[in-house]
Amino acid sequence: MADKPIHILGAGLSGLSAAIVLANAGKEVHVYDVRKDSGARFDGDFQGIENWTSSPDFFDEMRSWGIDPDSFKSDSFNIVDLAHPDDVITQPKTDGIAFRVVERGTDEHCIDQGLKKLALEAGAIIHYDTRKNPQECNIIAAGPKDSSAIAFGEIFYTDHPNHVTLQLNDKLAPGAYSYLIIIDGVGLICTCLWRKQKRSSRYLNETIAWYEENYELNRRPIKRVGGKGDFSLPEKYVHEGRYYVGEAGGLQDFMWGFGMRYAITSGALAAQSILGECNYEVEIRKRLVPLVKSSAINRFLLNRVGDRGFKLAARYWMWDQKRKGDGLAFMRWLYAPSIFRNLLWPIAKLSMLRRKRLDDGRFVNRMPFRKALKRDNWEPSIEAVEIGKQWDKVRKSGANTSFTESDT
Repeated sequence: MADKPIHILGAGLSGLSAAIVLANAGKEVHVYDVRKDSGARFDGDFQGIENWTSSPDFFDEMRSWGIDPDSFKSDSFNIVDLAHPDDVITQPKTDGIAFRVVERGTDEHCIDQGLKKLALEAGAIIHYDTRKNPQECNIIAAGPKDSSAIAFGEIFYTDHPNHVTLQLNDKLAPGAYSYLIIIDGVGLICTCLWRKQKRSSRYLNETIAWYEENYELNRRPIKRVGGKGDFSLPEKYVHEGRYYVGEAGGLQDFMWGFGMRYAITSGALAAQSILGECNYEVEIRKRLVPLVKSSAINRFLLNRVGDRGFKLAARYWMWDQKRKGDGLAFMRWLYAPSIFRNLLWPIAKLSMLRRKRLDDGRFVNRMPFRKALKRDNWEPSIEAVEIGKQWDKVRKSGANTSFTESDT
């Protein structure tokens, strides 16, 4: 492969990260994507890059790979609001950086465009609106095809200062969580559904109603966004000479959905492996697979506890912070491999994952979209109904929506 061009399928974060490392090493790199631009899959929504699953600050790690995090806008947070299922709000905090919020999309300041700029500057050639046979590629960095979970959100103008809230509430976000992110006068309220639902827009309307009751937002809707995530664990990360990175490699956080760190890391490691600097399969199994498995075990437990378990987890989180003086200690513990998690893994795998053969011949253990439960059947509040009507008016005036408000 020394003198041959390197072909990458997918111009998302993992594919662009691989392209940057390879092009900086002097390789001829071609990146292919069916979409019109990097970030076109997204619609200006905010996402978080976590900073707790390994000791070095992730931006320092990116710089060590030659990926400059100053190429895109990011906002750091060391404190968030944690909304318990009983509406009690506490504040996990740390002295360092807990996570950073970035914007996804095609605007110049978005992380997708920042990495695209770095790849082009390094000499990579990106082919948009182009289909490429995966068998002709060295790195597979395509996005999800199936759905294990979905997220619905509304982007709006607000007078509220920069802020993040994470809410654990099994009614508003079945089996998962909702969140509020506000950056520079623009907010995002999002609910994540890990159980398949009908009339799914009611969850977003009810979630917005909750945040409006608890925060002075002065919300002016701009658009509604949505997306899906596919969660699986492949049996191999290198298959027939092709490196599978990011979502294509199942390198996702089953618990919170923080996938960007894994995507960028896997892209960089695949590139280093091609350059002969490491063994991709070995490095992924050493650095990322234990984190993915821990997150899957955490997801297995969350699927079974409901609001009562969410409440106990939130209380323990605050007790642990008081005892250790650092809210991130609990998050590190959640992802740390242990004898207990090793014992739970076969049970979680058997209960939650299903073995599937993919079109490319790989076998994965995939988490299917779970069915709705009886407790998911409830009628919306008056406030949520009014929010739905408000959105209908905004939508009819020309506002965009990137998901269908019918059955999911």
